[in-house]
Amino acid sequence: MIPAETNDRLLIRLRRLKAKADSVQPHDRKQLCALLDDIETLRDLLMSECTRVDQELNRAKVRVTAITAYGRSAQSVRAMRRGH
Repeated sequence: MIPAETNDRLLIRLRRLKAKADSVQPHDRKQLCALLDDIETLRDLLMSECTRVDQELNRAKVRVTAITAYGRSAQSVRAMRRGH
């Protein structure tokens, strides 16, 4: 699991990029290229975080399925012992 501080850093970077985008002059090609590069870098980081969260959710679903199956199995064993 990624620490909350990493997520906070990503949010801070996003806010800084927004502020930087507000200050970039439309005719300044150098600033625009640097901004686009920064945006692409942050996008890649956010996409990798999305992938990590998606994988974590999938693992949790598998665990829930296994726990549910175990619970049903245990319940049926108890029912058989009681003669149902």
